[in-house]
Amino acid sequence: MRGRLLRAWREGVKAARRAAGLAGERPPWRVLFFGTDRFAVTALRALQAAREPSEDLLVSRLEVVTLPSHLPGDLPVRSCARELQLPVHEWPDTGPVGQFDVGVVASFGHLLSEELILQFPYGILNIHPSCLPRWRGPAPIIHTVLHGDKVTGVTIMEIRPKRFDVGPIIKQEEFAVPPRCTAKELEVMLSEMGASMLISVLKNLPESLKNKKEQPKEGVTFAPKISVAKSCIKWEEQTAAQIIQLHRAIGSMFPLQTLWKGTAVKLLDFVEVDNIPGFTDQVLNDHGAVPGSLLYHKVSQTLIARCKEGWVGIKTVVLKKKLTAVDFYNGYMHSWFQQNPRTVHQECRFQTLKLSMAKKTLKQREILAQDIKQ
Repeated sequence: MRGRLLRAWREGVKAARRAAGLAGERPPWRVLFFGTDRFAVTALRALQAAREPSEDLLVSRLEVVTLPSHLPGDLPVRSCARELQLPVHEWPDTGPVGQFDVGVVASFGHLLSEELILQFPYGILNIHPSCLPRWRGPAPIIHTVLHGDKVTGVTIMEIRPKRFDVGPIIKQEEFAVPPRCTAKELEVMLSEMGASMLISVLKNLPESLKNKKEQPKEGVTFAPKISVAKSCIKWEEQTAAQIIQLHRAIGSMFPLQTLWKGTAVKLLDFVEVDNIPGFTDQVLNDHGAVPGSLLYHKVSQTLIARCKEGWVGIKTVVLKKKLTAVDFYNGYMHSWFQQNPRTVHQECRFQTLKLSMAKKTLKQREILAQDIKQ
């Protein structure tokens, strides 16, 4: 009943706006864009390009809603809007009421009220980087990589109030995840795919909305926000494959971290042991190796760390400053390996950084994060 009333209300609004000369059944559209991050910027640029004068003009007006400027950092969408000289409204301000035909959301992170949604005769579209209903939530790309999905995609859906990512599907396309792809790399690919799909929908918006379909009830999974706690490597619990996957999923946002002699350190540039030249020549009979135990592979200049199952290669350690594997070995490991370079030493190992330790070393981690950027 509520759905029928909503549709009837929208049709009435559209009819009234057409009668007043404010909205039509075909482009160009007046678009209000909601977004924050790099993924959203790609769609915003595509909408701006669609304003270029032509016989098939798609967008006649474009304004932007993003988060308040008093928040730390300059949001990519705000910077892009400034560059494109677009009007910007700071949430919860959404600009003039009743002046837009359709809303577009990409990586905005805030629920939109029913009252706001109803201001748009054609509703509000959302560009979501997964094949819904898989990976509903704020971090679908990260969870796609973290769980080793072979196929993902993009969904253009209609926003519904009160719950994220539950609205009907307007357009959906699959995308094969490239081998060894990071979340950051996948984000670029899916953002371009999503922008292209959005433009396709807008070219025939009334027909696209008419053909929308509800999401299946089967196959629902959730992609909750990732916290820094996820970056703590659990050597006793995680296999080499899981650690590599974790690095690809969150490494660009939260470098993986561990404990070295009571000090929190960050690990960068992970390598699969199969990709280390000459590694098979390394003697890896356990010799008492425990999770976190370290070896140094001289030929490839790589640290090799023991996991729950298997070994993982590490090229860079951040300890006060960035250190190559060579520097870390010479400065912190060499004395243990002088007598027998093939022996694993119980003292020479990384340990799991517990959450309580992470809190105690928060200031230290912030310093290390600054070192990484330098």
